[in-house]
Amino acid sequence: MYFVTSITLTNIYFIMKTRNCLLFLGVMLFHGVLVKQSFAQDPKLPTQWTQAAMTATAPFPEYPRPQLERKQWMSLNGKWDYIGGKQAANALNPAKPIAFSDKTEKILVPYCPESVLSGIERDQEINMWYRRTFDLPAAWKGKQVIINFDAVDHDATVFVNGEKAGTHAGGYTSFHINITRFLKAGNNTIVVAAHDPNDGTTPSGKNGPRGDYTFTSGIWQSVWLEPVSEHYIKNIRLLPDLVNNRLEVFVDADAAQVRATALDGKKEVAATTGNAGTKLYIPIKEPKLWSPEDPFLYDLKIALTDSKGNVMDEVNSYFGMRDIKLGNVNGVIRPLLNNKFVMQVGLLDQGYWPDGILTAPTEEALKYDIEFTKKAGFNLIRKHMKTEPKRFYYWADKLGLLVWQDMPAIWYQHEDTAKNRSTFRKELHAMIDDLYNSPSIITWVPFNENWGAFDVKKITDWVKQLDPSRLVNGNSGFNNNPGYQKAAGDPGNGDFVDTHIYVGPYDASKPDGKRAASLGEFGGVGLFVRGHMWPVENNAYAYEPTKDRLTDRYVLLMDQVEQLMRYQGLSIAVYTQTTDVEHEVNGMLTYDRAVEKMDIERVKAVNEAVIKAGKELNQTPSK
Repeated sequence: MYFVTSITLTNIYFIMKTRNCLLFLGVMLFHGVLVKQSFAQDPKLPTQWTQAAMTATAPFPEYPRPQLERKQWMSLNGKWDYIGGKQAANALNPAKPIAFSDKTEKILVPYCPESVLSGIERDQEINMWYRRTFDLPAAWKGKQVIINFDAVDHDATVFVNGEKAGTHAGGYTSFHINITRFLKAGNNTIVVAAHDPNDGTTPSGKNGPRGDYTFTSGIWQSVWLEPVSEHYIKNIRLLPDLVNNRLEVFVDADAAQVRATALDGKKEVAATTGNAGTKLYIPIKEPKLWSPEDPFLYDLKIALTDSKGNVMDEVNSYFGMRDIKLGNVNGVIRPLLNNKFVMQVGLLDQGYWPDGILTAPTEEALKYDIEFTKKAGFNLIRKHMKTEPKRFYYWADKLGLLVWQDMPAIWYQHEDTAKNRSTFRKELHAMIDDLYNSPSIITWVPFNENWGAFDVKKITDWVKQLDPSRLVNGNSGFNNNPGYQKAAGDPGNGDFVDTHIYVGPYDASKPDGKRAASLGEFGGVGLFVRGHMWPVENNAYAYEPTKDRLTDRYVLLMDQVEQLMRYQGLSIAVYTQTTDVEHEVNGMLTYDRAVEKMDIERVKAVNEAVIKAGKELNQTPSK
């Protein structure tokens, strides 16, 4: 395996093969300065971003949380000391940190230890211990200091200067801890213990014992510090209200005054003031609506002030004015975006990477899949069985893609039900809270194909109660089920009748009197591309021999989707899938994102034709 690179004056790579690995000896010439690089790992399938990620001093330098952004912060991404493995000290809720020697391994955070980008590349560590030091900036004197974790799988315990600062359980949601009282002037030490047995008793999706792919454990999203005042904004909750032309704002903070200001560029649109911990409303007259065609975002500034008007905390955010609901279009129940039916043509997006597994190698890579989806004429992503960092949803918001957000499945829901099912509910609730503010997310999907499904009807209603502003697809593909359990079948409630048909699309769902019809997965047609496949036996639901034949097949499938939309009431079609993933070769792109496996101009043309035909239904008079 080797990198294929262009040879330029600024970037010359020499590749030397050793007995057990590839040693990449690079010489970079930049303004006359030579910088040598060497990598111990052999990427099984490198991407165009692998080298940049491996050599980054601090990966993902962008502020990780765009809807609650502060000016001052410090990234803790980068090299940490690391001890891991089944024989390492138990990392499940330890009372004290372990001792690190000077010869411990180094891991590149935020890449999981199973990934080549981490520098470790070992399977299922279970017990993971991380350590790094940092100097407290002098400008932060007198401030509270918060440590933020975007995601740690699954149980995390945080120590600061030897003292336990806090814990968190849940592999797919962010958390933060106030570590002020444990800090000292100058140099400080953080130790994170992460425990992840990957035993299927907690939500893990494809990243579990019955999943298909390489596991991800430990820290797998960004870690950072930020200084705040004694009273600060812990969280915000934003709800666009088109009926009343306003934005509902809830600020979680200690008792204090809040001023929230909406802006269109630099122009102030409106503002409101009130108490933290209460619902506030910003009037938005003649709102510019957010949609995939015109993803307009308002900026939002929120300031926390004391009784004298002094600013104690200030954050920048954004919001989109849109709503999603079901409605009757010519006698057919369909989803309405801003009171209009928009045919949702999407890709099943699993978000796996050959070098980072669940973590994209760089911000550019994270954005790439969204840009490709837009370029190919899709207006929807079904984010399948995982969550992404906040910046993924930021790009979906900004570039304009609808998102269906899956909950990662639990696998052993019938064993120790009091514990395992409670864990699933708790983490599903946390996921909804964590991603609530993103305008691109229009649908929650608690279960997929009866994987880990239980109490589907009750949980579907519960999710709808948690977030009545969005649609809920209780069990996408209820017609399918894993062989080890009986299918629960159609729950009969929620907002969708949703089947999965491979290859399909015929026999897709039809709407009933209260739910829209969705084809939650179809397609899955594969193409082998030598030199760009994961080194395992590769497979798909069906195959075509060439790019042209695969494109023809896709166009035919979408022509059939259009027929189902026009005459059978279908409103959503999600094609499998964005990229190949490990053994699966049914992606629009190869797993390394190096090859477009279809003629994307033809794909775009047929997708846009189907979406346009859907819009025409809004003008068709009822019979």
